[in-house]
Amino acid sequence: MDNPFQLWVYLSATPLLWLTITVVAWLGADAIAKASGRHPLVNPVLIAILTVAGLLAVTGTPYARYFEGAQFVHFLLGPATVALAIPMFANIRTVRRNLVPMVAALIAGAVTAIVSTIAIAAASGAPQKVLVALAPKSVTAAIAMGISEGLGGEPALTAVLVITTGILGAVMMTPLMNLLRIRDQAARGFAVGLASHGIGTAQAFTVDPVAGTFAGIAMGLNAVASAFLVPAVFRLMAG
Repeated sequence: MDNPFQLWVYLSATPLLWLTITVVAWLGADAIAKASGRHPLVNPVLIAILTVAGLLAVTGTPYARYFEGAQFVHFLLGPATVALAIPMFANIRTVRRNLVPMVAALIAGAVTAIVSTIAIAAASGAPQKVLVALAPKSVTAAIAMGISEGLGGEPALTAVLVITTGILGAVMMTPLMNLLRIRDQAARGFAVGLASHGIGTAQAFTVDPVAGTFAGIAMGLNAVASAFLVPAVFRLMAG
């Protein structure tokens, strides 16, 4: 072969390659996390992201080409989110018993996440676009990007901040809850789902099914609540 990279050039142009790489990267990362005993610091999402990002950088592959294949995984985010209804139904009695605490935690957590983030960033001199991008960082990515774009922010920056928040939450969840001596799995799950959306929810499911159920509930409720709260906070600031 005259050009040793000819095969790679051909394969990299096909969507199936990057879909396969994404799946293999996740399976490998999950195997590493499992071998570590699911240690909080060994987060499979972070490992998979670094693996794929490294390959994209080394091969010089533009994101648009990568997404031609990865979009199939992206499409499955919707069904995966809807599927969270299954464990919720399985734990419906526990959910009903905790309705009042959940509503209180939702309001307190959503408002705190938004206001504290904006206040700290504003005090540091961050421009308006960065404030807008930061505000929905604890909301699942698709909705957070929509909120940011609607308020004049940068959706791409919001996506990065959302992923970073999710990974940090997933890593810190178990050690922080143990430090605070919070043993109730429903409370632990709801807290991480509220603060760290889908990535935190996935981690919660690996710890305990009840924690995962309440994390999924918190993720959904916070997305709805923040869609109203973030614009309201910026309207108050403008006023």
